[in-house]
Amino acid sequence: MSIFEKWNLESTILDAIKSRGWTSPTEIQADAIPFPRKGRDIVGQAKTGSGKTAAFGIPILEKCEKKGIPQSLILCPTRELAVQVTEEMNLLQGKKGLQIISVYGGTDIEKQAKKLSDGCDIVVGTPGRVIDMSKKGHLKLQDISIFCLDEADRMLDMGFFPDILWVIEKMPNRSQTLLFSATFPEEVLNVAEEFMVNAEHVMSDDLEVDIPEIDLYAVRIGRANKLWVLGRIIANMTEDGQMLIFSNTKRMGDVIAERLGKFQMKAVGIHGDMPQNKRERLLNDFRSGKEKIVVATDVAARGLDVDGITVVVNYDLPDDTESFVHRIGRTGRMGRKGEAWSLVSKEDRGSVEKICSTWGLTIPFVEAPSLPEGIDRDLVRKREDWDEVADSFGMVRINLDIGQNDLTKRALADWIVKLAKISEIVVGEITQSDEQSQVEIHVAKVAYVIDVIKARDYNGRKVKPVIVES
Repeated sequence: MSIFEKWNLESTILDAIKSRGWTSPTEIQADAIPFPRKGRDIVGQAKTGSGKTAAFGIPILEKCEKKGIPQSLILCPTRELAVQVTEEMNLLQGKKGLQIISVYGGTDIEKQAKKLSDGCDIVVGTPGRVIDMSKKGHLKLQDISIFCLDEADRMLDMGFFPDILWVIEKMPNRSQTLLFSATFPEEVLNVAEEFMVNAEHVMSDDLEVDIPEIDLYAVRIGRANKLWVLGRIIANMTEDGQMLIFSNTKRMGDVIAERLGKFQMKAVGIHGDMPQNKRERLLNDFRSGKEKIVVATDVAARGLDVDGITVVVNYDLPDDTESFVHRIGRTGRMGRKGEAWSLVSKEDRGSVEKICSTWGLTIPFVEAPSLPEGIDRDLVRKREDWDEVADSFGMVRINLDIGQNDLTKRALADWIVKLAKISEIVVGEITQSDEQSQVEIHVAKVAYVIDVIKARDYNGRKVKPVIVES
């Protein structure tokens, strides 16, 4: 009899655990789960990948009922993590039938509100969107009895603690609080003491991370051209090779698999909410080599151990450094050669630096792979991606071989506005030397402005606008 069985868990949850092939809990699960099942507050230290979602998820699922009103709120620092936690919770509940809804920014709030109004038992969300939902009356926080704060240290780093305290104040019927974090800065512990009652502290350090000896590469590329780079990597894959592509969300995984298919590159997606029999069938096909390319999130890829994986691609960079190491560790097994590619857009560059400094890695930035011999054109066409060279205000800098010896900043701005027939607001800051000028043009008009300037002369000479990389 497994420990899960000895705990006498709800049958639906126990069946879900068995269907995933779990025979024994991880260290954090074994240490943490008994306390919230008894109604205790808990502070749990657990790194990503150690099974912490199940550590708080199983007790929450057991205590919630199909009422159609929110009984538990789980706060996460990012939309990606909120989605992952929701997927994991749905897997863990099996056939219990609870409505678990994720709410986060960047998507239509009314659509999320409609899902809540249709009936919801557990809410997983980011602080900002939870507050918006509450203020608009879509989410009744006063009904919440179990509150869980996931990745508290990251919440602190991202400046969310005032929002968290606001949410807590709106939950007068909160009877239990679960807090999980990879590290516990003093600020986190101080705040926790204010809203937790006799919390049990459980510290786990069962996640040993081995850095695999594989070839690491990173490509600086905008989101609009990630699929083009991915197509190049696939084109260079050996005949007996297999590839695992990581996305941060199930939706993005669907999009990647679908778009690859449109370009005659067969890929299958593994979803967190996929029926277990279908998931097992796809995994077996992948293990046997029948399927060559799989797209998955971190949640869906748990337990995906395939020795034949030769290439891992981080289509999206993970939110935490440990996930990166676990991802790349999927290749280079059993003495095989492996390589891992990371597609790094402008907003991802800080993440790469953090990964390298945390684990002492060197990840060289390289150009996208060349097409292999015998292939003369890309299946996915490279696109112009102005957003990648724009700053945070949406301005793109172009260099012109016209300087202050030719005309003033004001005169240059007037010339561009008149030439392109655009509003003055499209033109931003201008800096000049004697023979050159750098002009900011809004991303919405920069392609048009460049084309107009190329087609015209200034005082009888051609002007060659050149993009200044940010």
